[in-house]
Amino acid sequence: MIIIIGLVGLFIYWQMNQTEVPFSGRKQLNTMSLQDEVKLGQQSYVQILNQEQEQGHQVLCASEGGCQGAELELTEDVRTIGKRLQAAAIELEAELEAQGYAFTPVAEQFDWTYYVVDSATPNAFCLPGGYVAVYTGILDITGNGDGQVTLDDVSDPDKLAVVMGHEIGHALAHHGAERMSQQKVMQMGQMAVGVGLGDMDVSQQRAIMQAFGVAAQGTVLSFSRAHETEADKIGLDLLVRACYDPREAPELWERMGKLNEGQSPPEWMSTHPASSTRVENFRQWMPDAIAQYESRCGPLK
Repeated sequence: MIIIIGLVGLFIYWQMNQTEVPFSGRKQLNTMSLQDEVKLGQQSYVQILNQEQEQGHQVLCASEGGCQGAELELTEDVRTIGKRLQAAAIELEAELEAQGYAFTPVAEQFDWTYYVVDSATPNAFCLPGGYVAVYTGILDITGNGDGQVTLDDVSDPDKLAVVMGHEIGHALAHHGAERMSQQKVMQMGQMAVGVGLGDMDVSQQRAIMQAFGVAAQGTVLSFSRAHETEADKIGLDLLVRACYDPREAPELWERMGKLNEGQSPPEWMSTHPASSTRVENFRQWMPDAIAQYESRCGPLK
């Protein structure tokens, strides 16, 4: 009975803290204030960049007056892409607000910051508040694929814009705050279940707690994959508004799929959709994306 009462209470708490993601219409759990979310994003950004430097991975142009040549050009190229995408984000949020969606626009409030990290890790991220990092390890994947990172990899910036738009999509949709809110509820649920197991023998307690853990983990993975799909769609919308070629999105994920072939777990066990699923999603979204691009930016070649 204690377990049932506790879980019903958690369900009510979950429902009372639902907000709508205006970009998709999906409901999300978010118990974190925007101020706290952005503060945490800024603190995490400084911590991550400091850790990278401690590990010998240079943050390009992090020192004032010490940036020149290829480092400066690469950083400026990334910042140019970022500025076009952030302008698109501001425009998109303004349109959604004008359409009557009840949400707080954040893109115009963010302290947009862009750095490039000289690391072989194929990664990029955008933390709450607009704190973006692009790792040089991803540039050859989004570039010409010749096995070397050079300025040639950003001469055609569309694929890199796909990656950056996706990461910015996570921040606009408050996915980080949602994950933290979900973890809080999972911990509360674990406590409720634990309290209710007092009279059971140890083997029964262990079995029930393991079952709860498996169910909670499956739920978290499902939400994580939903976040990735949502960020893909938001990123595609930003891509079009910033006049980057949307056709590069499925091409990028086909390339990623070939690189990760045989290395990824089954989709249901992963935090990310399979590359093939993402390619198929982009193919379905592409006719609308191309139509919007051409109405805004002119014919695609």
